[in-house]
Amino acid sequence: FEMYYQCEVLHISAKLLFSVSEAAGITLIAQTVEELLLLKEYFHSLPEGVSKTTGLCSHRRSTQGPDVAYRVTKDAQLSAPTKQLYPGDAFPEDFSIMATVKPNKGSQSFLLSVYNEQGIQQLGMEVGRSPVFLYEDHLGKPSPEDYPLFRGVNLADGKWHRVAISVHKQSITLILDCKKKTTQKLLRSPQPVIDTKGIIVFGTRILDEEVFEGDIQQLMIVADHRAAYDYCEHYSPDCEVPAPDQLQNQDPNTGNVSKTTVLLKPEDV
Repeated sequence: FEMYYQCEVLHISAKLLFSVSEAAGITLIAQTVEELLLLKEYFHSLPEGVSKTTGLCSHRRSTQGPDVAYRVTKDAQLSAPTKQLYPGDAFPEDFSIMATVKPNKGSQSFLLSVYNEQGIQQLGMEVGRSPVFLYEDHLGKPSPEDYPLFRGVNLADGKWHRVAISVHKQSITLILDCKKKTTQKLLRSPQPVIDTKGIIVFGTRILDEEVFEGDIQQLMIVADHRAAYDYCEHYSPDCEVPAPDQLQNQDPNTGNVSKTTVLLKPEDV
C-alpha cells in the first residue's frame, strides 16, 4: 500500500505500567514486564489521517471528561518489525487480542496483521461484517478454508464495540461487548509458532485496497487466553462503572502477571 510510517517503539521497564485512556482514569497494572507501545508515538503526534475524538464513553462516572480515542483515515497506516514488540521472546502460543473500536459503517478491513520473515501473513484480526480471524502457524495450519469465520457478527455497524478474542489450544472464542460469546475451532498444530522476524501492520493487509477507517480507543495483546474474558471488567469497563484503581491480568492461582503488549494507548496532548 501507499506507505508506512515507522516509529520508535517505546520500552518502559517499571513495576507499574499504565494503559488505556487518561480521561477514563483506567489503569492497567503489570508487574515485572515491559510495556511495549507501538502506536503511542505515532498517534500522539496526530499525523495526517489521525485526530482525537470521543471514545466509548462520553462521560465516565467519577472522572472528568470523555474517554479519549483516535479517528483514523486511510492515510494513517503503520508497520513495525515484530521483534520490536517481542525482543528475544516468542509470540505467545495462547493469547488474547482486545480492542475498543468503532469502524466506519459498512467497512471491511483488517485491524491488525502479522507477517513472517517470508512475507506470509500468519495472523489477522478483521473488523466488519462476519469477520474472519486469520491464523496460520509455521506448518501452514489451518488452511484458508478452515480460518475461523464469525457469521452473524457485524463490527462495522457504526457503533462502538469492545472486541475480545481468546486463542487457546484448538479453539478461538470471540467475546463481543461483554456478552455474546462465539467459539470456533482453530485447527492449528499442537505446538504452533508465529514468527517474530517479520512485521506487524496496523489497519490493513499488504496487498489489500481496504484499510481501516474509523475510531479506535484501545488495542492490546495479552499472553493469556483468559484475559479476553475479563476485558470489560479489567480493561474497558462500562461507562457507569467508576474507573478501577488497579487493573491487572493476573493468574488467580499463581499471582503471576502475563506479558501485555499494548498497541494503542491514548495520551495527554
